[in-house]
Amino acid sequence: MGRLDGKTALVTGGARGIGRGIALELAKEGADVVIADLLVDVGEETAAELRTLGRKASVVEMDVTDTASVDAGVAQALEQPGGLEILVNNAGVIVDHTNPADTDEQDWDVCFEVNLKGIWKVSEAVVPHFLERGGGKIVNIASIAGRRGGDDLAPYSASKAGVISLTQSQAAALGRHNINANAICPGLLWTDMWRKLEGMFQGDAAEEVVERRQKFEAELAERCPLRREQTPEDVGKAVAFLASEDARNITGQALNVDGGLRMN
Repeated sequence: MGRLDGKTALVTGGARGIGRGIALELAKEGADVVIADLLVDVGEETAAELRTLGRKASVVEMDVTDTASVDAGVAQALEQPGGLEILVNNAGVIVDHTNPADTDEQDWDVCFEVNLKGIWKVSEAVVPHFLERGGGKIVNIASIAGRRGGDDLAPYSASKAGVISLTQSQAAALGRHNINANAICPGLLWTDMWRKLEGMFQGDAAEEVVERRQKFEAELAERCPLRREQTPEDVGKAVAFLASEDARNITGQALNVDGGLRMN
């Protein structure tokens, strides 16, 4: 028996990285999963993994910045028997420029369109269904970067701070309708997004990737109390908890899954 037996979840950006880890952990807890992503082929590979766990899994193509695409994808997801009980807003991007002097308006636009407005758009499409069915669970993926701004990645950090605030607003507005809204703030994970900080797409054996991995491990050793990196599955386990009845009385919270990097 899993905590999510009989439930169906929609996971945006669920094809790879953190989204894939979330989808896998939800499936392990008994949920059927609809993956919403632009990477349909990669999403199908992840869906095939979920089916080996005995769960139903499907993929819908969705661009969270495009209202028509969101509406069409959600409508397709709602064709699942019983509809949806869980929404995980995971789709996100990071800026192309880490040097503040190079940050431009496009960096701001992209981060806010995907990371923040994307959550709003998808939630707006799903919430009417939750209202009709008498409840639901929303879990938004923020970041520890949204906890405190730094001297780099300002557009990304600001957009993730907005996710935390939006989550609180959702919790306040929807709680009376038996809808829980919470956020998770992942810490340092070795994913394609981390690699993108250095523009590295040549595989983990590339010299610059090896160097970045060494920096990644040094950062963990210096700053992380638990001295270990977080994984997509770690984030997925936290999502599964917040999406379950074990968290029925938790809403408006932002949970750090970061090995202690941020203690708040």
